[in-house]
Amino acid sequence: MIIIGIAGGTGSGKTTVVTKIANNLPEENVTVLPQDSYYKNNSDLSFDERKKINYDHPNSIDFDLLLNHIQKLKDGKQIEQPIYSYITHSRSEDYIVVHPKQILIVEGILVFTNEVLRKLCDIKIFVHTDADDRLIRRIRRDITERGRDINEVLNRYEKTLKPMHNQFIEPTMKYADMIIPVGGENKVAIDILVSMIKEKIGK
Repeated sequence: MIIIGIAGGTGSGKTTVVTKIANNLPEENVTVLPQDSYYKNNSDLSFDERKKINYDHPNSIDFDLLLNHIQKLKDGKQIEQPIYSYITHSRSEDYIVVHPKQILIVEGILVFTNEVLRKLCDIKIFVHTDADDRLIRRIRRDITERGRDINEVLNRYEKTLKPMHNQFIEPTMKYADMIIPVGGENKVAIDILVSMIKEKIGK
């Protein structure tokens, strides 16, 4: 199994990069594990308490479960990937059955903050996009998809997203084997990355 880690700031275009990579490879060969599915299960907390959690800090991620699931996939076993709700700030009781495939893509803003996970990655990609562009995308996504209002989004960006990005996410760019500027719009970088993956599959 080839494991590809894809990190970058919120709204940087990671999901677009993942989609374009997957679309250029045989579908039956690619599995994607989103880091966001592995936020810790805080169902024991009240809704107001869950809203206050810093979801851009590495401590918000259940890395133990994520690493356990990656290892199971490497061992040829299927897993039950959690489903996380941004509306309730908690895990759903449902899950997604994920089967092991030749290529595993692990994607999320904090994936390179965990040393064990970094070492498991055969290829590490950092998607780097201008901060203003990332903020605009985050505003649009949070309002249209997650039911937030503009003041809530901007307040969270100022108090949490920006400082956490500077402290935890941006510094992990140094671990990347490849940096992709302007996210999914960088066709040349994506073509090079797909060629690298196909070469590794061939070996």
